[in-house]
Amino acid sequence: MYRLAIEKLKKWHDSPRPKPLIIRGARQVGKTWLMKTFGQRNYQNIAYINFENNKRMQNLFKDDFNVERILTGLQIESAEVIKSDTLIIFDEVQEVPTALTSLKYFQETAPEFHILAAGSALGVLLHQGASFPVGKVDFLDLYPLNFVEFLIATGNQALVDLLKSQDFRLITDFKTNYIDLLRTYYFVGGMPEAVQVYLDTKNLAQVREVQQRLLLAYEQDFSKHAPYDQIPKIRQTWNSIPNQLSRENRKYVYGLVKKGARAREFELALLWLQDSALIQKVFRVTKPEPPLNVYQDNSAFKVYILDVGLLSALSQLDAVSILGGNDIFMQFKGALTEQYIFQQLTSDDIHGLFYWSADNGMAEIDFLLQKEGKVFPLEVKAEENLQAKSLKVFRQQFNPHKSIRTSMSDYRDEGWLVNIPLYMMNLVDTLLTHYHQQ
Repeated sequence: MYRLAIEKLKKWHDSPRPKPLIIRGARQVGKTWLMKTFGQRNYQNIAYINFENNKRMQNLFKDDFNVERILTGLQIESAEVIKSDTLIIFDEVQEVPTALTSLKYFQETAPEFHILAAGSALGVLLHQGASFPVGKVDFLDLYPLNFVEFLIATGNQALVDLLKSQDFRLITDFKTNYIDLLRTYYFVGGMPEAVQVYLDTKNLAQVREVQQRLLLAYEQDFSKHAPYDQIPKIRQTWNSIPNQLSRENRKYVYGLVKKGARAREFELALLWLQDSALIQKVFRVTKPEPPLNVYQDNSAFKVYILDVGLLSALSQLDAVSILGGNDIFMQFKGALTEQYIFQQLTSDDIHGLFYWSADNGMAEIDFLLQKEGKVFPLEVKAEENLQAKSLKVFRQQFNPHKSIRTSMSDYRDEGWLVNIPLYMMNLVDTLLTHYHQQ
């Protein structure tokens, strides 16, 4: 299974004296597979250490950070001779916080060693006061497979190459292929195990069983890792997300988690889910001008989860509903589509996402994108609805350089507004660079 993150790891490998690299991401997004696969392709050997339930490693990092002594212990644990052409892998590193601290000393005293570390709840660890090697490590965020990776996995490299060509007329000729695959992606999503089961069986019922197991595993993590008094609140918060996203106005409402709930009652639960990389917040801005974070409204935000397939599973949408586009799907298609767009933007390293809504509630822009000092509004449409009421209101008030609508309609550039098909979202960053230069 091809992952675009492999290319990022190659750049890390080829840089002079690379710092230890920490790969962040939720459980089961493929961190272990990525590290091992990259190591097998680019190093003579791998010293793989799993810290989960590992008393020996807890003791190794307990007393001091003598790198020579630690290397001896790592060699014994991994049964590998560690040399300069060895990749050292720290897996589930959050289980031994002092192992994270040791990365500082590796970087300072033994920079010739290449180290990859991964953990699923590093944000939780930081909030527990662990000593973190600030400035001594680099980071890579790993997400579920995005749509392009899904196309590659399903044997559609030619469709990916066509997207890269930006031959919009020829892309349109094959739009039925893209749309059918996109609807399948809405159901399967990008969790590696779910994608693999789909590739092996083409059985969507088995895919859903995998997704349900993953959701159950996340709920078990709540009980295993979260503070005892927060566990019920985390479950309530997690299970309320489909309801939050199904509303026309997707601003997060605590009252949908529990009747009469207030922010102070559930904000720690939201923080725990966010630190575990299961959700992300997108905040409203009061003024859509760069830098957007200066105008962040901390009281208004939307919440998205890590994967569109898991959202459809959490929402109990069946394959017929999504692939056939029946009434049930029609009621929830906006939520799935917006989740899909969020997922593609973040996996393409388009961060710092915000949204805007008018104070009178009469207009809302789903996402605001920043590019080299300019803000581009992005409106999401689930089907071929070409109305752009909110974009027109936004244009009248703020006169953006270019407005973007994404929908199932074909690519067209109308000057002030460009429509980008949903299946072409991997081109957004490239197109933004082009629009910025116009």
